Amino acid sequence: MLWGRVMASNDTFEGGCTCRHVRYRIKSKPLFVHACHCSWCQRETGTAFALNAMIEADRVELITGRPELVDTPSASGKGQKIWRCPQCRVALWSNYSGSGDAVRFVRVGTLDDPSAMPPDIHIFTSTKQPWVVLPEGAKAVPEFYKPRDTWPKETQERFAAVRAT
Repeated sequence: MLWGRVMASNDTFEGGCTCRHVRYRIKSKPLFVHACHCSWCQRETGTAFALNAMIEADRVELITGRPELVDTPSASGKGQKIWRCPQCRVALWSNYSGSGDAVRFVRVGTLDDPSAMPPDIHIFTSTKQPWVVLPEGAKAVPEFYKPRDTWPKETQERFAAVRAT
């Protein structure tokens, strides 16, 4: 039990902002979890990396509150939509232009139990802070990767289904 709530199952996760105005539920395992070490994420988060769980937007259910959209620039030049609590301003998830509005990149640190979603891959490690030590055996790439060569079959199928809608 975390934050006074019991997890419904191993494939259901709850989270929210610091002030608890916005609460959400993820209704399945994520597609894939990125630990992004790019300098842009470092600046944006104010820390060494961003930890984002990719999940279909229709699998994220609002329990309470309504996050506010903040359009921000991105290194790609295409921008990023960051959804924040309108009261405490915590970033809950993002939508990136490459995946559109159908896929959310949920900030794993906003989960009631962030340990439930460790990274599947560390990306942009070429700009990783030198004092960040990755676990032995962790999948890591200097920049980005080819999803079809990296994602499990189930993730590829789920992502293809999202893109088809």
